[in-house]
Amino acid sequence: MAFKPAKWPRKLRSTEWFGGTSRDHIYHRSWMKNQGLPDDLFDGRPVIGICNTWSQLTPCNAHLRDLAERVKHGIYEAGGFPVEFPVFSTGESTLRPTAMMFRNLASMDVEEAIRGTPLDGVVLLVGCDKTTPSLLMGAASVDIPAIVVTGGPMLNGWFQGERVGSGTHLWKFSEAVKAGEMTQEEFLEAEAAMSRSPGSCNTMGTASTMASMAEALGMALSGNAAIPAVDSRRRVIAHLSGRRIVQMVKDDLKPSDILTREAFENAIRTNGAIGGSTNAVIHLLAIAGRVGIDLSLDDWDKAGRDIPTIVNLMPSGKYLMEEFFYAGGLPVVIKRLGEAGMLNKDAITVSGETMWDQVKDVKNWNEDVILPADKALTSQGGIAVLKGNLAPNGAVLKPSAASPHLMQHKGRAVVFEDIDDYKAKINDDALDIDETCVMVLKNCGPKGYPGMSEVGNMGLPPKVLKKGITDMVRISDARMSGTAYGTVVLHTSPEAAAGGPLAVVKDGDMIELDVANRTIHLDISEQELSARLAAWKPSHHVPDSGYARLFHDHVQGADTGADFDFLKGCRGSAVPKDSH
Repeated sequence: MAFKPAKWPRKLRSTEWFGGTSRDHIYHRSWMKNQGLPDDLFDGRPVIGICNTWSQLTPCNAHLRDLAERVKHGIYEAGGFPVEFPVFSTGESTLRPTAMMFRNLASMDVEEAIRGTPLDGVVLLVGCDKTTPSLLMGAASVDIPAIVVTGGPMLNGWFQGERVGSGTHLWKFSEAVKAGEMTQEEFLEAEAAMSRSPGSCNTMGTASTMASMAEALGMALSGNAAIPAVDSRRRVIAHLSGRRIVQMVKDDLKPSDILTREAFENAIRTNGAIGGSTNAVIHLLAIAGRVGIDLSLDDWDKAGRDIPTIVNLMPSGKYLMEEFFYAGGLPVVIKRLGEAGMLNKDAITVSGETMWDQVKDVKNWNEDVILPADKALTSQGGIAVLKGNLAPNGAVLKPSAASPHLMQHKGRAVVFEDIDDYKAKINDDALDIDETCVMVLKNCGPKGYPGMSEVGNMGLPPKVLKKGITDMVRISDARMSGTAYGTVVLHTSPEAAAGGPLAVVKDGDMIELDVANRTIHLDISEQELSARLAAWKPSHHVPDSGYARLFHDHVQGADTGADFDFLKGCRGSAVPKDSH
């Protein structure tokens, strides 16, 4: 896919604000100059926005101010004019009810901040998982040159001689306490080992997955995804990205040139190879929608089904992002895909090079971290897309994090009407449940929670855990943290709150899961299912006003990316009219 750079020099978008002697041009320039900016910064050179999701309430992004300064150095060196601005930062660890509820709001913030200001290109500074898709969605909707710089993962956690993976060990230790295998005091002691440096999750959670997706899509410089947050090379790549965005503006290399169908196929396959988060499904569908690419759940299954998971990282494997970086990082994985004929090699990237040209000469420095294909964690990684009468529009499961013996299973449903019902029942020894049952959680989808929280990996009941059982089949319309594991069916669509079949599952119904054949089936007759659906009435709370009401009324299903119905495939003018 050849890209032809635009002619340079030429008149840029920012000159609509700064490039003249009229009252309006003087108005725009003079106010900017109260920051001590010299005249020659307004001479027609590229104006580069640094879109910063720094926030102390988003711990994964709390170090981004330093990276922003490194980006500025690169922009100045390349002859650009950097301007930093804040946008809504969606931190999953602190934002209630869930950061996912505000992904679309953040994307609109980014879109309008870019569209309404005199920018010729943007550097997207991201970290915690929802900040990456929201900034990509917003930038794609305006379609001016953009490059992603992620904050990088935390260093390895260590506790009692064991690697501690952020999130993954939180779930593991919590279950161990309930099973009587770990004391509460030990759990509290382990807390200090979980997050011991700046950065995002050190597992292949959603933050690391989405950093990998940005790189696999071609929207970040090669090698960006895995560099630890505190490694000096993280600052270097921020610096180089600042240089690169200036040339991208001169070349007019835009997201629409990079985010092609071929790029999304590369990302889907990469997700399978790294054992990436199920959250990548919903985010890539949303990003594709913003650039008008018709991407579907079927594409996820078709492109990613036979990809072996070769990255031996938690939650699927045993290592963490630090080791992944030392082994060679994502470029090694992408090279492996290319060698196996599973890569669209000519996909263009923000570097101006093709994806293959970037990775063809890299080396794997640790084959226990990035495995040979014949030693893959699972021969069919990726995301399994399941369909059937319980999920007519689809549901997803992550095979690399699931238990092989449960991939084909039939069990009795134990139903929780919502997350509060689950919390009220799950620790009661009188609950009629054993390890052969299928746990079903309703009303936790986009409309139901609201926002589709990461509660799909429901903790098992203590009386089951005490038997030494660590996994059961769980089904919901919720999401699951990328740091989590288990045989968990997620994103069941249509969701319960929208009247999907999940809404009418009853205690005692038999449910069949067959991952190999990609089916999930509720064992009742079509007549019984139709009768239940006809009698169904919504039970979830509908917000009265504000953004929560807008979200509820306009969010689409998980199967199409849970974006707003009025944002998909819509790009307005990149240069709004001046009102002065």
